[in-house]
Amino acid sequence: MFTGLIQATGRLQTANESQVRIHWLGASPQLLGDLELGDSVAVDGVCLTVARGTSDGFIADVSPETLARTTLVDRPANHLVNLERSLRVGGKVGGHFVTGHIDGIGYFGEGVESGAAWELSFRVPERVAKYIVPKGSIAINGISLTVADMEVGGSGFKVAVIPHTYELTNLSALKPGDPVNLEGDILGKYVEQFLLGRRTETTAERVPVGEPALDLSFLSEHGFL
Repeated sequence: MFTGLIQATGRLQTANESQVRIHWLGASPQLLGDLELGDSVAVDGVCLTVARGTSDGFIADVSPETLARTTLVDRPANHLVNLERSLRVGGKVGGHFVTGHIDGIGYFGEGVESGAAWELSFRVPERVAKYIVPKGSIAINGISLTVADMEVGGSGFKVAVIPHTYELTNLSALKPGDPVNLEGDILGKYVEQFLLGRRTETTAERVPVGEPALDLSFLSEHGFL
């Protein structure tokens, strides 16, 4: 589990067909240098497991599923990536709960400087768009951001980014059309499951999709009304 607050950046290289190598940048050694075998690190929002430490970074395992669903494959050598180590018990949650499991790939539109902030636009696939709501949370390349605006019934949205986040992450390196990893707020996914169907306490049967699993009688029966 992560919070979407980026701690450092690194350069991504392919070590072999099942591993990637991360090279430290800037303050990374001080912030992440004590990583151990088996630790989890979010690399551009993708939860990876440390397989081995190196003198200037670490090597992480990647599965074919991860490569197929994220931007970690087919990127230029030494691509800049955001890094965050997993949340420690009792640690501060400054962003929102991020699992590191990518919902889909979106594409950067444009960035417009607005006062002391940047307004960035993105296009997203429908399977991700359904989890995005105005003023809600979304993780873009592992960064916890707030949705500033969302097309009604569309697949585009905007976020407002403060200078600190813009300068210390790879958002400032994005060019129009660049792919980004997207993870919707996990709360929306649980709500979706409740709405689409639920397992009863007495049977393992799921209410068929399309039939209401949550209605006024259910809410009243369970003390919500």
